[in-house]
Order: sequence, then C-alpha cells, then structure tokens
Amino acid sequence: MKRYIREFKEFAVKGNVIDLAVAVIIGGAFGKIVSSLVADIVMPPIGVLMGGISFADWTIVLKKAVLNASGAVIRPAVNLNIGLFIQNILDFLIIAIAVFIMIKIIGRLKRQLKLEPEKVEETPLPPTKEQELLAEIRDLLKNRNKE
Repeated sequence: MKRYIREFKEFAVKGNVIDLAVAVIIGGAFGKIVSSLVADIVMPPIGVLMGGISFADWTIVLKKAVLNASGAVIRPAVNLNIGLFIQNILDFLIIAIAVFIMIKIIGRLKRQLKLEPEKVEETPLPPTKEQELLAEIRDLLKNRNKE
C-alpha cells in the first residue's frame, strides 16, 4: 500500500499533471468565453438575418405543458431545443479551431527550439593536441598493419 501511495505522489508531482490541471482550468474559462461569444454576439445577428428568430427560443414542442385552472404548470412541456443545440455546435467548432491553432503554434515553437541548439552544436571545434596525437597514432597503426 505504501508503494502505491509513493508512486501516486511521484505521478501527481510531475510537471505533466500540474500542466494538465492548469490546462483544464483555463479551458473551462475559455469555454465560458466562447459560449458567451456565440450566444451573445454571433447568434443574434444570425437570428436577425433569418427573420428575427431567437435561437434560444427555437424549440419543437413534443408535448405541451399541463396547466391547472389557475394557470400554474402541473407538468412542464417536453421540447427539442434546436436553437441551443446549434449554439453548442458553434461553441464546439470555435473551441476546436482555437485548440487546433494553439497546437500548431506550440508544435512550430517546439520545432524551432529544437533546431536552434542543433545548429549551435554543428560548428566543429578545432581538435585538441591530444586528439591530434591520437589521430597520428591511429594513422601510424593503420599504415603499420597494411605493411
């Protein structure tokens, strides 16, 4: 049991888990921003273009609400909320495009960061005295073995 606790601690403290937690929190906040963008800015003009339709109210009633004599709802209506579904699809598409773009940018940055150190390492250093001596010894031994 102690071994599992130790392994879990090692796993939980790794940078990847902390990065994932931060990403989930930021993703949740980003999702709310995108939802507001779609519901409050994108959908109203689309509704106006489609003849003044409010997408939030765009529903298909499957079963009407049951009311009592005073007008209070006994059983609520059963609806298909098509407008909200379309808003959620737009939310998803915008978030998916944003994540795709961020992944592309991060991938490009990683490739650039990996290439720069390799370019620095590619410049050969002049051989040291020891390396020159070892090369001479190697060449002499090669020539000696050929004879």
